[in-house]
Amino acid sequence: MSDNNIDLMDVIAVFDIGKTNKKIMLFDQNLKVVYVKQQRFELLTDEDGFELENIDSLLAWVKESLDKIIEENVYSIKAVNFSTYGASLMYLDENGEKLTPLYNYLKPLDKKISDEIYNNYGGVNEFTRITASPALGFLNSGLQIKWLQDTKPEVYSKVKDILHFPQFLSYSFTSEITSEYTSIGCHTAMWNFDEMKYHQWLSDYNINLPQPISNSTLFDTNYSNKSIKVGIGIHDSSSSLVPYLLANQSEFILISTGTWSIVMNPFNEEPLTAQELEEDCLCFLSVNQKQVKSSRLYLGYIHEVNTERICSHFGVPSDSFKSIKLNHSVLEKLNSKYHLQKAFFANGIPNDYLDTEVDLSQFESFEEAYHKFIFDLVQYQIHSIENVIPKSDNSNKIYISGGFAANDIYLKLLSSYFVDKEIYTSKIDNASALGAAAIIWDKVFTGVDHKIDLGLTRVESTINIEGF
Repeated sequence: MSDNNIDLMDVIAVFDIGKTNKKIMLFDQNLKVVYVKQQRFELLTDEDGFELENIDSLLAWVKESLDKIIEENVYSIKAVNFSTYGASLMYLDENGEKLTPLYNYLKPLDKKISDEIYNNYGGVNEFTRITASPALGFLNSGLQIKWLQDTKPEVYSKVKDILHFPQFLSYSFTSEITSEYTSIGCHTAMWNFDEMKYHQWLSDYNINLPQPISNSTLFDTNYSNKSIKVGIGIHDSSSSLVPYLLANQSEFILISTGTWSIVMNPFNEEPLTAQELEEDCLCFLSVNQKQVKSSRLYLGYIHEVNTERICSHFGVPSDSFKSIKLNHSVLEKLNSKYHLQKAFFANGIPNDYLDTEVDLSQFESFEEAYHKFIFDLVQYQIHSIENVIPKSDNSNKIYISGGFAANDIYLKLLSSYFVDKEIYTSKIDNASALGAAAIIWDKVFTGVDHKIDLGLTRVESTINIEGF
């Protein structure tokens, strides 16, 4: 109730911060979205001319967005939380003030910096295995700290606290210095997955970080004369997994598709192997502080560049693939001609991901070429999925979200291969924002029942390919 005795809708506000789009979303007691506003900001450049986040404008927008909602007197904000992209750090001085920009995780890293760490701690293969962090340069956010130590010692000498991006946004409200598992555990080169604690190299280099705490932690704050609980934030990839963890009693695999296809198995406890690292696998930590074995495939981009070439060859619009459904007769014809041999990517996926070696004139139509392209591409997706399936596998469901949840050929081929699992498409809009709201929900709305709707549709296997 407001001071004017007007009934207001109780909500959780989530700031969902992507690299391009920034959103504020309000979730009601049933975890339904009741309000969305989106914003984009011009990028700035750092001292080396590399693009970076306009953090001051972002912080101002966050506060202005909340102020506007409070002024409109329609919603009562009970809590605020943050879901952001990872691999980004903020350094604070002894007065709690920013010392640096929020450097871009795509910024180049001098190989000497990472090699020093690798060589001092078992070599690159062992270090990347134990930290479940492929050698990704600045994307390994722990190595950003070493970079600041080496390249800007005068700045680093003033550093008192280091926060990942979600925790920095939370800090701007609470002044609390925190760390949490999803940001620390995502290819940061900071976490020892064998011992489930910070890696020894951090203390050896006098890097002191707060011990991670639960993502459900809330701090009571006073904002604009309102009592509001503020969460500590969450890494967006881990956040998108939260709705599935909360809605499931049984084990499952989630495939989040888009530019990248990220296959996540939060129930695979097997240690990461050197071979899996070479095949673009990694591990991160869930909100339950459990290992999530994951694999990556540049699925969306591979699809985009090769489909453009196929469309151009056959003189059809670039979005023609959207209307293609699985055609059994076309698939049978291709199967009898090629069996399981690849026409696309016969020599592997090239470095630029565009297969210019395949002779498109061997196909009679765009439909036929596209069927074969997806068939060959799905074989890579199958391998990516199998990389996260443990020897003792108890998962009986695969959820597919994102753009490829609308690709009929892709879905039915996967369903025909994984016959021992139920495959579902899942249509959750803004899954990372939903996860950030859901992880704190029961501490905000006590005594209220709710159910997360995953938007599921079962994919039935309709084909049988010998040897597939």
